[in-house]
Amino acid sequence: MNKDNIMKRAALYLRVSRNEQTIDNQRLELERVAKAKGWKIVSVFKDEGVSGAFGRGVRKQYDAMLKGGVRAEYDVVMAWDVSRLSRSLKDLVQTLEELQACKIDLYLHQQAIDTNTPAGKA
Repeated sequence: MNKDNIMKRAALYLRVSRNEQTIDNQRLELERVAKAKGWKIVSVFKDEGVSGAFGRGVRKQYDAMLKGGVRAEYDVVMAWDVSRLSRSLKDLVQTLEELQACKIDLYLHQQAIDTNTPAGKA
């Protein structure tokens, strides 16, 4: 069996800025996409009521998600939108570099970015 036929292990990263907001819509849609792609969700990281402007020190689940990547706990990180990962280009680039160094793909639903595909890698 080649690598392409192995079920990918997915981690969901869900975030909302305000406590009165909910992550449910993000979670449900990302679960639907994972199922359609044949990916198994093995981890869910949720930062609720935390701005994307804060870094890893404040966003504990974001930090845990990146540390799980270093431990090769999953093959792809799925997020609703690029803004769920970061509000700063500098932090976003750093996150992408960390994931890439761990050979972890990224799926961003709203932007239709999937680095598992040749077009997404470009």
